[in-house]
Amino acid sequence: MLLFVCLLLTPIELPAFAQANQQADAAPLQFRDAAEEARFHALTVQLRCVMCQNQSLADSNALIALQLRREVLDLMRQGKSDAAIKDYLVQRYGEFVLYTPRLEPATLLLWAGPVLVLLAGAAVVVARVRRRKDAAPAPTADDGQEW
Repeated sequence: MLLFVCLLLTPIELPAFAQANQQADAAPLQFRDAAEEARFHALTVQLRCVMCQNQSLADSNALIALQLRREVLDLMRQGKSDAAIKDYLVQRYGEFVLYTPRLEPATLLLWAGPVLVLLAGAAVVVARVRRRKDAAPAPTADDGQEW
């Protein structure tokens, strides 16, 4: 009977615990000084929310973004540089977490892709113009008649 009562109460307590935990994470961050706050905001704008995908860590309201902002602040307070913090997050979440991916062999296509697409489009336009020019009928001789 005791087991039955415990099983009935468990689903009620879990959402309340999760909500209390989420409210604790939603508390505003406290910065030591204006320089720390400026560095924090500059860094979180360069990082992408791993859940929202098109929002920066600074702009996202997702729970994971709140937790990552706290983690970034903790890493800053441990004396880590911006590059070290980014490296840590890349190791944990992949290159996707950076808004501006690094230029590496794995991301070369990402950097060169837009230029390659632009060049391919220009080649298609040039080929069509030349083909149209070659296929145009030769001008007919003027027979002197006016319309």
